[in-house]
Amino acid sequence: MEKDILYRFFEGASSLEEAMHIRQWVEASPENREAFLRERRFFDAVGLLAETTPAKGKPALPVRRIKFPGEALKAAALAGLVWAASYAYYHKSGREEPLAMQTVSVPAGQRVNLLLPDGTNVWLNARTSLKYPVSFNRTERVMELDGEAFFEVAEDREKPFIVHTGKGSVTALGTTFNVEAYASAAEFVTTLMSGSVSIRTPGSPAAPLVLMPEQKAVWTGDSLRVETIDDYSVYRWVEGLICFKNESIPAIMKELEKYYGVRIRVRNREVRACSYTGKFRHADGLDYALRVLQKDVRFRYVRDDENQIIYIE
Repeated sequence: MEKDILYRFFEGASSLEEAMHIRQWVEASPENREAFLRERRFFDAVGLLAETTPAKGKPALPVRRIKFPGEALKAAALAGLVWAASYAYYHKSGREEPLAMQTVSVPAGQRVNLLLPDGTNVWLNARTSLKYPVSFNRTERVMELDGEAFFEVAEDREKPFIVHTGKGSVTALGTTFNVEAYASAAEFVTTLMSGSVSIRTPGSPAAPLVLMPEQKAVWTGDSLRVETIDDYSVYRWVEGLICFKNESIPAIMKELEKYYGVRIRVRNREVRACSYTGKFRHADGLDYALRVLQKDVRFRYVRDDENQIIYIE
């Protein structure tokens, strides 16, 4: 695959035809998929969205910002996301019938908007996968999530809307809520904006926990607690923004890890005690975020490209 086509896609500037070509190439072999993800990580880590002198043999890239609405968003939903078809089974009249499923996987540094078969609007954050049926059955709307998603659920009181994760499940009817449940992270967090949801976690009592608006439930593996939402800006990731309000530098680096798919290790002890308030755009890239932080917090960073680790020193 030509790198200039991949880079155009990563910028959100590829055509729909190019996006479909990338999709076919990614699905052709595991090696192609790994090459795609490797180039994506490299693109994010070195900040190719900033204007630089092109290296020998690499295309000179124009300065652009990723625009997710419109055709670029459709392209992301077709190619950068990896689609996979499969079949699940549900019981009807005592027999099993096949239910066509599809999985959407979002690469690091991107987000995607989907409309589910029932009209539910869903935003998927970076490094997230969602598995859902092509059409919901008559009794419930069930899907599987690994990562973070923001749901605006179409109301249907006859069909509960159920999101299963590796750490627990969330059930709603007509509701707006955010779920964060990355398999690689310890926490399972559900935040309710409107309506109501019930939450079940492993080892929880028989009765599920019911949230009210402006509450969030946090499960850490051994306990489930309810907190009041005091800052909605963190959910502006659906707008392409990464927002922080008086957050510690280690907490900020953890968020940047989530969005850009790289590991960041803070080795500077003085930096650990610092906090920061501000916001970055996904499209500005990791290098840009680190350079902005350097204006307020004194540190330098070293990149280990081979192991995909950034050290804060």
